[in-house]
Amino acid sequence: MDEPDDGIQDPATARAWDRRRTVWAVVTGLVVVGIASLLVVGLLNRGVDNRIDKAIERGERAEAPEFTLPVLFSSPGLPAVGQELTLSTLRGKVVVLNIWASWCIPCENEAPILQSVWSRYKDREVVVLGANVRDLENEAQEFHEAYGMTFPSVRDGEGDIMGRYGATGVPETFIIDRDGRVAAALRGELISGSDRGNLDSFQRALDQVIAETPGAAP
Repeated sequence: MDEPDDGIQDPATARAWDRRRTVWAVVTGLVVVGIASLLVVGLLNRGVDNRIDKAIERGERAEAPEFTLPVLFSSPGLPAVGQELTLSTLRGKVVVLNIWASWCIPCENEAPILQSVWSRYKDREVVVLGANVRDLENEAQEFHEAYGMTFPSVRDGEGDIMGRYGATGVPETFIIDRDGRVAAALRGELISGSDRGNLDSFQRALDQVIAETPGAAP
């Protein structure tokens, strides 16, 4: 004779069912988080141009994306603060373009290194040019002064330049040759010394670009 089902489960069976429900909830949660993360990454990287990296992988140089932005900090030979600077007006010089922001912690470590690069190379037809992105102007000015930065910077409040150069964060640095093409791209901060140091290799690449005759590079 069948026993009537009163809806009460065996304790062991109930515990097993609870475990299965818990595991399923965790797995479902991870899947949801994963999908959300992919959506966020997609939104953040939307509009990012990867032509520069692809050209470098092929041993070629992509044309440096043009921009015209107001000068935040100037230097001799460049427009005054508040006036606009167009990248192509620097054609014939080697440009070290650095994307930075005052809220960026790695930018704090990198600032004195960039200043040393500027001091070393500014008399060799090299322009270290900062591009301050997604920042408050007064905070950018305070940062510039606090770290004794004397190289020029332009201001890009919306950060539009980042997508054009394939940048997904700050800082990132690019060496642009005398013909206005991107010879090297550093996706991260410049680091001096330590086992992660990349300043020496960066300067070797810069020296090579400086030594090139315009029109001769690939």
